[in-house]
Amino acid sequence: MNKLLTSGALACAALALSAPVLAQPRALTKPDPRLVVVISIDQFSANLFAQHRSEFTGGLGKLAREGVVYPSGYQSHAMTETCPGHSTLLTGKHPNKTGISANDWYDAGLGKQVYCLGDDSVVLAHDAKGRAVSPKNMVATTYGDWLKAVSPTSRVFGVSGKDRGAITMSGHKADGAFWLQPGFGFTTYVPPGETAEARLKPVAAFNARMLADLKKHPFVWNYAKSPMDALTGGSARRCKALEADYETGGRPWRAALPIPVADDEAGKLRDLGSSPYTDQVTLELAAQLRDAYGLGDGPQVDVLTVSLSATDYIGHRYGTRGPEMCDQIARLDDRLGEFLDKVGKAKGGVLVVLSADHGGADMPERLHEEGYDAGRIATKPWLAKLNEMLRADLGLSYDPLVADGGINTIDVVGPDRKALPPVEHMRVTAAALALVSRQPEVVEAFDVNSLLTLAPEPVDTSPEEISIRERMRRSAYPGRSGDIAVAFKPDLVPATAGATYVSTHGSPWDYDRRVPIIFWWKDGAPRERVLPLDTVDIAPTIAAVTGVKPPADIDGRCRPLGAGHDC
Repeated sequence: MNKLLTSGALACAALALSAPVLAQPRALTKPDPRLVVVISIDQFSANLFAQHRSEFTGGLGKLAREGVVYPSGYQSHAMTETCPGHSTLLTGKHPNKTGISANDWYDAGLGKQVYCLGDDSVVLAHDAKGRAVSPKNMVATTYGDWLKAVSPTSRVFGVSGKDRGAITMSGHKADGAFWLQPGFGFTTYVPPGETAEARLKPVAAFNARMLADLKKHPFVWNYAKSPMDALTGGSARRCKALEADYETGGRPWRAALPIPVADDEAGKLRDLGSSPYTDQVTLELAAQLRDAYGLGDGPQVDVLTVSLSATDYIGHRYGTRGPEMCDQIARLDDRLGEFLDKVGKAKGGVLVVLSADHGGADMPERLHEEGYDAGRIATKPWLAKLNEMLRADLGLSYDPLVADGGINTIDVVGPDRKALPPVEHMRVTAAALALVSRQPEVVEAFDVNSLLTLAPEPVDTSPEEISIRERMRRSAYPGRSGDIAVAFKPDLVPATAGATYVSTHGSPWDYDRRVPIIFWWKDGAPRERVLPLDTVDIAPTIAAVTGVKPPADIDGRCRPLGAGHDC
């Protein structure tokens, strides 16, 4: 029935018609990629992301503004190192299922340290006598492996500053996994029956140009400058303001750019690797591989993994909150912008995923100056003290503890540094576990055998709420995790400072576990998702988007990139 509008109603109607229409959040359209680009920034903690986020204007800014952003992603295991962290990103599994429990471990059967990717059945393309590596030790498969099993024409390439960044992300069936060898260029491994020349063919021309350019224009690390710096001050002024003097390990030094030029060639190569140059050429090669192989141009889905190592090298050498890291992040932001523009030329859709293998705290000396109870543990004297006490308590004539895989994992050995008979091994391990647990620097120590048989916590437990024991369980793999796993107190760095090493990571604490996770695709609506996400969820999420079925035993699960619960 029609009713007359009152004057008040008329006024409200007129106001409604004249009022501006508020923009509604753009609906999330799902990505439909022909190229999946997965980027890991080594040691890019959630804290580092948050500290610099407001400064991003390039590629990091694009991803942070336009992507689906999880600012609190988690590497939810305890041994937060490069090799295990990278192994979670595209396998959907924690290190206790990838077999990559640490960067190194001690093999008591062999009586020696083993590198996470060590493989004597292959050789390096640039040096047949060098430490050879391959994916052999990684007992899990990656998203690229799943994809190639159902789409043999798909191409998978991995590029990194480190072998453990290139190999663990690209997987067992990659068409190429390349990493930077200073002084040579990008190299790879050569399986039996293949030649170095053939394996290096995808990067040979790039290497030649890179080395020629470097000889003609040596890289000098000073503050980055842009045409806008005169107007805005730019990153150079912001970073220079962080210059200061420190003393670490008895060595006085100044945190500042430019970095003094080394006296010898080995030092120059070392300094070059620990600079933004590493990421610069890694991104350049990744973009060239996209162009050369037409990744994303065909009907199939292709994969390009990129692990950027400079942030980690710089964090270890200079800490995470000085002028060096400030400049590194600014340069990385710019370089990523150029890279995204280049891969965006693919004829098909592009899905970009960005995360990190682990986080990292700043050097304890700087944190201590800021009022934190941060300090160091001198690992060699600490272990020597434990051995001395065990020798006295158990009447031993030798040192029973070794930590060649890292001080967080201790092995119990005999006089020959190999495995003890079972009964004696149990006796010494029990005494050592009790002794380690009593040390004031230790929060908790764990019998690794108990971790291997421990029931997992409920699958719906948030990664920020899982217990220290569960974090340790997710890192433990038989024969590769020692006999005793150690959780030191927060803010205690188990590393002695040296001339090129002031800070580290590897703890079960959130400053080492929390990392950003971002999904971006063209025309996708930006979303900030505040609840935690585990890095093992990345691979099944990509798999769902591209119609690939992951193995049934993965730890992660698909997370919807659209609204609701639909994957």
